[in-house]
Amino acid sequence: MILIKNEMNKNDSKLLIFVPFLALVFYAIHNYILESLQIDTSTFYYKLSTLYSTFTIFSILIILILIVIKTKNLDIVGMSFLILTSIKMVLSYVLVRPILSIHPTEMSLQKTNFFGIFILFLAIETIITIRILNNK
Repeated sequence: MILIKNEMNKNDSKLLIFVPFLALVFYAIHNYILESLQIDTSTFYYKLSTLYSTFTIFSILIILILIVIKTKNLDIVGMSFLILTSIKMVLSYVLVRPILSIHPTEMSLQKTNFFGIFILFLAIETIITIRILNNK
């Protein structure tokens, strides 16, 4: 942990704080929309907060690893991002399998929620990776 702290600059730590902040904002908006449409989320396989927490942790870990890799060798940050994203996709598939196995009409909103959250965090990670690569 000390090694990571020494290698991070101020901009890198801002990127790490940015992810949970964005996650909280999008979670609040998402939750508000579901409540205003009076959608019963008690039957969902995963709570909305669980999904946002899981993907926030995934994103923070990916960004943290990319920051460490950037300090060692900037040339492999892009490839590392692709590898880490692939690992995240496999883990996400393991998480979504129970939702996919349930009858399609009953769980279409849950599938949409899951994949929407996945795409949101993938976009956040991609934007942050681009910023890391542009800040040589």
